[in-house]
Amino acid sequence: MKRLLYVLLCSFAIATVMHAEPIVHRIIINGVINPIATEYIQKSISQAEDSGAELLIIQMDTPGGLMESMHQIMKDIMNASVPVAVYVAPTGSRAGSAGVFITYSAHIAAMAPSTNIGSAHPVFGGGIPGGEMDSSMSDVLMEKVTNDAVAKIRTAAERFGRNADWAEKAIRESANITEHQALEMHVVDYVVPSTDSLLSVVDGKTIRMYDDSERTLKTRNAQVITYEMTWRQKLFDTIVNPNVAAILMMLGVLGLIMELYNPGGIVPGVVGGICLILAFYSMHTLPLNYAGLFLIIFSIILFLLEIKVPSYGLLTIGGIVSLTLGFVMLIDSPIPEMQVSWQVITSIVVLTALFFIFAVGFAVKAQRSKPTTGSEGLTGESGVVFKALNPEGTVQIHGEFWRAVSDEPVKKGETVRVVAYDGEHLKLKVKKI
Repeated sequence: MKRLLYVLLCSFAIATVMHAEPIVHRIIINGVINPIATEYIQKSISQAEDSGAELLIIQMDTPGGLMESMHQIMKDIMNASVPVAVYVAPTGSRAGSAGVFITYSAHIAAMAPSTNIGSAHPVFGGGIPGGEMDSSMSDVLMEKVTNDAVAKIRTAAERFGRNADWAEKAIRESANITEHQALEMHVVDYVVPSTDSLLSVVDGKTIRMYDDSERTLKTRNAQVITYEMTWRQKLFDTIVNPNVAAILMMLGVLGLIMELYNPGGIVPGVVGGICLILAFYSMHTLPLNYAGLFLIIFSIILFLLEIKVPSYGLLTIGGIVSLTLGFVMLIDSPIPEMQVSWQVITSIVVLTALFFIFAVGFAVKAQRSKPTTGSEGLTGESGVVFKALNPEGTVQIHGEFWRAVSDEPVKKGETVRVVAYDGEHLKLKVKKI
């Protein structure tokens, strides 16, 4: 009886496993391809491999991004032991620049209706600290980068039977096509309206992996598990936004300046330091143009000089122009999403100019103004003689007693006015009223 029960339980367990729903993992990339997106994809591939998922779907809508991040993502997909599908979706999405390379490297490439793909021409990131690169050197370097990109994408295209010639055209001429053109030209494998539709059409397909092994997909009625970015990834993905980086940098600079002009405030210095550290982290991940950064630093110097050296507004105007040009040039990328927006630039320039014109200006004026407390602040004040001045004595001013000296004798109870403070002998010089 026990043996029969054991056999039945084993049979039930085996049947349950055999009929278990297949699992498909999905992640969503919306925005620029940066180091945070790279980390997100890396961890998602590892999770899919560890859980034995049938497929990992990368749903993507991107204008492009950093070449270094794109290369790493391609490498991760090529070395993955789980099939990866790139799905350009939802409707209205695009796979631009780096997105083209990632799509071509995937085992399965699909697009939703009313989407587009293309414009994969490589661009330089970062300025030249020592001066501009001459045109001949720039052309040679660009040719090398372009040829390397072409070789990489052709390798991926030929492995999966995709259109390698169009891929090269997308790189050299920034060609763009719609989803229907992409399907007709064998740039992508499928055009489907939803994730469920994609799983239906790839079910039963045999996928050739990069190690030349083969995987037959079982994705019909699969359980789709969507993995979002962690809170840390979402935080840093926000920080590496060029607009946020620009705001953090100016908040950091202004915070440290406030701390320098008002030592002991602590809060402005701490907040400013944190903002600067986050800004530097963000800029480390962006295609930074050093000329733009130097212009921003120069503008801060001009604003500070305006406070110290009156120039009737000329230094302030120079600072505003330098700050504006600096932020316009700060990020060296043709992708609008990787540039500092004009709304942010205008807001930063106006608020920074007002800060230096008013806030710091008032602080400096306060430092230069006549003292209103202590012994220095008593000059011009009147008091009553408490001990006769002949020539020295004591006077009472605002309820306080001070040693005083007068050029003429003054009796107790008479009124005197402070004309000076003798700091060397710690006494007031007074005159009878």
